[in-house]
Amino acid sequence: MLKIQTLLTTANVALVIGLVSQLLFSSRIVLQWIQSERAKRVLVPTLFWQISLVSSFLMLVYGLLRHDPVILGAQLISYAIYVRNLQLLGEWDKLNVWFRSAAYVLPVALMSWFVAGNRHFSLRAMLGTEIPGGLLVLGTVGQAIFLLRFVYQWIYSERRGESSLPLSFWVISLVGSLLILAYAVLRRDLVLFIGNIFGAVVYARNIVLLRRQESVPFSVPSETPPPLGH
Repeated sequence: MLKIQTLLTTANVALVIGLVSQLLFSSRIVLQWIQSERAKRVLVPTLFWQISLVSSFLMLVYGLLRHDPVILGAQLISYAIYVRNLQLLGEWDKLNVWFRSAAYVLPVALMSWFVAGNRHFSLRAMLGTEIPGGLLVLGTVGQAIFLLRFVYQWIYSERRGESSLPLSFWVISLVGSLLILAYAVLRRDLVLFIGNIFGAVVYARNIVLLRRQESVPFSVPSETPPPLGH
């Protein structure tokens, strides 16, 4: 009886953490969406990456509590990419030193605790999780494609020397999101479902905005010299 109560409590805690994470993920998308709509072009504010980092850590905890290898693997990679984007933007060193230290230490400590094992989550319990092979493949492929967007974005940004999100990023995001959405439905994962149903709409909208932006004829700048200070 006590074990059942513990499992129910852990499941409830996981649900709350997962929903908070998705709420933060959604807020960053809304922020990016609103700024892009106002500018009539795709913009990605620094706050987008800061919120992403916090959300990714919470989702990492959620994946551990759910004993879901698909979520865990995806968030470990995403977390590192979010940190790198903040570094590319030159914003990482501006963050509080305690926040930066925690950003490095907490994931390592959490994963060490996971490997060692405890009553809430452990590597042994995750390896024993019975997720159907086909469903695991679907989730893994979806997350792999979803992660490729940031790998692509990372390489693209490194080459340009600045953090930016090209059209291909949003196309890959949409495809990956739809596959993860299917995984969430079959896995009966409310957290993943809520996050990806909303994300798919925004990704599609960003594709439309970028297509419109690219279709606008390039205007030749005036030869009049710009004012001083610009």
